[in-house]
Amino acid sequence: MSTPSLCHTPSAGDIDQAVLTVLLASSHDHLVITDHQGNILQASPGACAVYGLSMAALCSTSVQTLEAQGVLSPSVTTRVLDSGAPAQLMQTTPTGRRVLAEAQPVYMEGQLVRVVSRSRDLTDLRTLQEEYALLSQRLNEQLRHHEIEALREALAQEEIDIHSRVMRDVAALLERVADTSATVMLLGESGVGKTALARQVHRWSARASGPFIDINCSAIPETLFESEVFGHVAGAFSGASRHGKPGLLEQAEGGTLFLDEVAELPLAVQAKLLRVLQDGMVMRLGDTVPRKLDFRLIVATNQDLAQRVDAGAFRLDLYYRLNVIPVHIPPLRERREDIPALVERQMQRLNTRYGLRKVVDERLWGELMNHDWPGNVRELENVLERAWLTSDVAPDGSEGHRLGMIRAETGAPLQSHDAHDDAQEMPDLATALLRTEYDMVVRAARVSDSTYALARRLGISQPSAVRKLKRHGIRLKNR
Repeated sequence: MSTPSLCHTPSAGDIDQAVLTVLLASSHDHLVITDHQGNILQASPGACAVYGLSMAALCSTSVQTLEAQGVLSPSVTTRVLDSGAPAQLMQTTPTGRRVLAEAQPVYMEGQLVRVVSRSRDLTDLRTLQEEYALLSQRLNEQLRHHEIEALREALAQEEIDIHSRVMRDVAALLERVADTSATVMLLGESGVGKTALARQVHRWSARASGPFIDINCSAIPETLFESEVFGHVAGAFSGASRHGKPGLLEQAEGGTLFLDEVAELPLAVQAKLLRVLQDGMVMRLGDTVPRKLDFRLIVATNQDLAQRVDAGAFRLDLYYRLNVIPVHIPPLRERREDIPALVERQMQRLNTRYGLRKVVDERLWGELMNHDWPGNVRELENVLERAWLTSDVAPDGSEGHRLGMIRAETGAPLQSHDAHDDAQEMPDLATALLRTEYDMVVRAARVSDSTYALARRLGISQPSAVRKLKRHGIRLKNR
């Protein structure tokens, strides 16, 4: 009689290995697992394809060898083995692919025992961006004169004034992408009008009836950023609302979310924002249930995000997620044709706001047109407002008032030939306070490399410092 076979019960280790095998085989990312010396233990089929090696060849070597052979160029795992910390970088593979690779160390009882790396193929995204840029260039070249004029007439009814050809091309590009869901990144110096253009994209889009939520990433203190932007549930932290609070992301539902100064996002917040953009879900602070979101994202920055990535201050994967349609906004000194319309519109705003009619002295136009405006549109508008508030009645009795003086960011007065000497007349208190505030902010900005340093010098909060920079069109020394 034969002896019956014994039933084998899989161990926990066997089950874990089976689960890991399934995860490796089904993952969309390209996964590689090494030991503490860099020897490759396991890999996903996708990793074999992207690096051009068989499974047997890949799992019989080390990351150091593959880096020396140029297969891993460079190896993200060796970075982790050297530093003991997570790492992220771009790779070029022998198969001609551009991949974003990141790796995490695995510790047990204080010892590094494994490194898990994953890479995502960005070649198709890069190609799409290049094709899109080429298509935009061709469309710009084919844009007929009457189409440009029609666009300018439409813009004249909105909040932006465009007369220069370079800005008409920018506006035409933004109009074409307005009805898509693609993320737009507005690039340009501080004060060039990125917020106004973001609002215009929103008005052109199918989401125009929805909200436009504007978040200045540099104006919200890091300690409050998560609760303000992602929201929180009741009791999430000391002082939290009893009923909880939806974050600004949720408030953008059905509309447009505009992240200004996106380069200032704290790294911890960058990781959480990336998850929201990948999954379309947001988790309030202290919550366990994610909420579905539907908004269109526009971001803006006056910094070089690629350099921020190289410096380790901005996540590379988030950079590629945001940099889908980059649009450069030229500074005002490169589009002086727009200055007259900007001046006229600002004068209309000021006359309406303050209930008087004032006009620019024609002898000031030369200086307005020739000034470089380092603070761009914002500086021009703030200079006009200061000039409006400090101007005198025209001595020749002409209709309205004339702007007798304007002041540049440097603090040097720009005067018309017959402008009054301010020293001969005492200004009112509001004007004197405005001038004093401007002079103090200018001096402090020259020696401050961040809005936090500026706030400390002025003895005010960081959000107040940001507002005063914008109000006066002043930039920090390194911006």
